[in-house]
Amino acid sequence: MGCMVAAGKCFGKMRHFTRPTVQLLQERHKVKNVPLVYAQTQFASGTIQPKYDKLTVRTQQNGIRTIILNNPKKRNALSLGMLESLRTDLLHEAESSDLRVIIIAAEGPVFSSGHDLKELTSTQGWDHHAKVFTVCTEVMSLLQDIPVPVIAKVNGLATAAGCQLVASCDIAVVSDKSKFATPGVNVGLFCSTPAVAVGRSVPRKVSLEMLFTGEPISAQDALLHGLVSRVVPEDKLDEETMKIASKICETSRYVVALGKATFYKQMAQSRNEAYQITAQVMVENLALKDGQEGIQSFVQKRKPVWTHSIEKAYE
Repeated sequence: MGCMVAAGKCFGKMRHFTRPTVQLLQERHKVKNVPLVYAQTQFASGTIQPKYDKLTVRTQQNGIRTIILNNPKKRNALSLGMLESLRTDLLHEAESSDLRVIIIAAEGPVFSSGHDLKELTSTQGWDHHAKVFTVCTEVMSLLQDIPVPVIAKVNGLATAAGCQLVASCDIAVVSDKSKFATPGVNVGLFCSTPAVAVGRSVPRKVSLEMLFTGEPISAQDALLHGLVSRVVPEDKLDEETMKIASKICETSRYVVALGKATFYKQMAQSRNEAYQITAQVMVENLALKDGQEGIQSFVQKRKPVWTHSIEKAYE
C-alpha cells in the first residue's frame, strides 16, 4: 500500500513502510557486536526474560510487552549499551501477531536521566559520540515506526534524552510525582536532539522555555501542554496503564498499525495532502476483512472477530 509509507528522517535517510511491518527496520537496525550481557533471548508469549545484569528487562504476556529500563544505580542513563539493549527489545519478534502493544517503564525513582555524560567526554572521541547519537536517533524514531502502539509508563524524573524518550512514545501515562526537563544547557550541551521530540509534543514557547532554562515541569503542566497523555496517582499507575494497553489489545492489530503509520505520515503534510492521504487510507481500510468485520459486528450487535491481518474483504 503506497499510503502506508511511514514518514520519518534519520540523519537524512527515509524509512519506508509498504505496510505496517518492521522488516525493513530490522534490517536497518540490526544489532551487531552486542556484548553478551545485552544479547536478547528467545521467549514465548507469557514468559519472562532472565534479569541477570541486563540493562533492560523484557517480559510479555497476553500481547503486552513490557520493557523495563534496569539501571537505577545510574539513574537509568541512556548509555550506548542501554540504547542498544532497548532497540533489541523493541525489535524482538516485532512482526509477530502475538505482540499488540509495548510498555516502557523503569526501575527506581528516575525514569531516565538522559545520556550518560561519562560517555560524552573528549576521552571517548568524535566517533563514539557520533555512534551514541546515531543509535539514539534510531531508537527514538523506531518508537513511532514500529507497527504497535508504544506507551511510556513514568513514575519519577525524566530528563534530557529521558524526556525525549517519553515524548517519542505514542502514549505516556505518568504518576503525579513525575517531572520532566531538558537541562542540557546547564552543563553546556544544549538538548538539540530531545528538542525534536519535545518540540513536536508541546507548544514552541513552552519547549523553548524548557530548553533555554533547563527547569523541570510538573506532571500536571506536562499534561496541560501535551507532553503526556494522562496523570494518575502513583498507586494507580500500573492499573491505568494496563487499562489502556488491554483496550488496545481488543482491536485489530493490522488496523491499528495502518492507523499509526498513517497518523505520523499525515502529520508531516499540509492539510490538503493529509486529507488526500487519509481519504485513500479510509477506503483501503474498508476493503480489509477486519474493516468489514468491525462494521458487521456493530450492526449485528456482537463482538468482532478480528483476523489481525492484511486479508481483503473485496478488491
